[in-house]
Amino acid sequence: MSARSTTTPWPLVALFTAGYLAPYLLPTTVGRLDAGLSLSATQAGAVGSALLLSSAAAGFLLASRVDRVGPRTLARIGLALAVLGYGSAALTHAVPAVIAGAVVGGFGSGTATTVAASGIAAERDPHRASTLGLLCVSALAGAVYLTVPHLGAGHGQPLAAIALTALAVWPLTGRLPVRTTTAHTRVKTAGLPHRRAGLVLAGTLSCWSLAQNSLWGVSGRIGINQAHLSEVTVGAVFAIALGTGLVGVIGAGALGARLGRAVPIGAGTALIAGCIVLSASAHDLRTFATGEIAWNTLYPIVLSYVLGLAASLDPRGRWAVLVGSASSLGTAAGPLVGSVLSARAGFPAMGTILAVGLVVIAVPMTGVALHTGGRLLVPGTVRRRGGTPAGGHGDRRLSRTSTQAQAQAPRGAGLCRCAAPPRGATSPHRPAESPPTYENSYASTSAR
Repeated sequence: MSARSTTTPWPLVALFTAGYLAPYLLPTTVGRLDAGLSLSATQAGAVGSALLLSSAAAGFLLASRVDRVGPRTLARIGLALAVLGYGSAALTHAVPAVIAGAVVGGFGSGTATTVAASGIAAERDPHRASTLGLLCVSALAGAVYLTVPHLGAGHGQPLAAIALTALAVWPLTGRLPVRTTTAHTRVKTAGLPHRRAGLVLAGTLSCWSLAQNSLWGVSGRIGINQAHLSEVTVGAVFAIALGTGLVGVIGAGALGARLGRAVPIGAGTALIAGCIVLSASAHDLRTFATGEIAWNTLYPIVLSYVLGLAASLDPRGRWAVLVGSASSLGTAAGPLVGSVLSARAGFPAMGTILAVGLVVIAVPMTGVALHTGGRLLVPGTVRRRGGTPAGGHGDRRLSRTSTQAQAQAPRGAGLCRCAAPPRGATSPHRPAESPPTYENSYASTSAR
């Protein structure tokens, strides 16, 4: 699977889905750990945080090793750990064994996510691949939310669903490359580009994800305990919310770069803050459903633009993996932070605190989008700086004349923002000064 492939990278989309299903099922997983194992709300949140922290650790440890180990081998290791960990946790009622299984499974999810992230960034259109991944994981999670309440009580059903998903994805790993580097394509390792922007984005996205998942981790308890809804009703609300999230992702794909990235990221985060306040203060079905549905519609829209922004910082996908792993750190802390805040201050106060934090961190995130957004290429036909339309580059070669012209032109000159260039066009995330070959030769990104 080439970095210039024009086909849909379904193996990477499947890995994305398998890796991100655990965070999407967090409310029901934590809620059932609370009820099924006689854990306190804080203890159940801590188990959820341990699972997600293990997933984040996999991203940090393996971000630079995908090329060395090989995507196929690493993906299979991750899926095997997910099946083993989540499967064993679903089948036992011993709390230490459940925790150990969740941690092992979380590391497997993070490994699968790392392979997907380091691959999607090298795709011609990483925004499209990210959108497909978000669509698949949202649809699958919605189906699980509708099904699990009818399968009886206990903590094992959502964990088993994650394990079975990893098992189902395994056959697709045969279509991943054994190695992403060869003697002909290996290039000298370069330092991370755009370090300041990448570090700011990683730090702010970690806080952004923490706020999102602090609410997401306790949303089930808000619906059941504060809004006095049944588990079936809460599950239906979550399924509808994830379904509208699919519509939001499709809308983001259709909108593309017409508004740039700064407006969707900044304004979208501010709107999410309002949804969190509404959802956390809900005492009836209408308010709870409105807050959750609006929030889950906006969340993947903003996330898809953030992921595209991370991918644009480094065409080899390293910032995409590192930013995604930083996001996972915030995701990991979310269930515990949400449980502690809600236990000490109550759900409405927790929502207000999280909303204020989101508004604050929206400022630097928007700043990064404004500073780096001009490096993306064009809708319609990609034109070289001399005005000549760019043809396909399936053989990964640039003419010497074109390369010299690009090197002499000021960065960002003649460029306009677009998330989805046409097939046959130059990659939208390759800066003018980048070499024409990549060490990572197949395809990025990250989720809830």
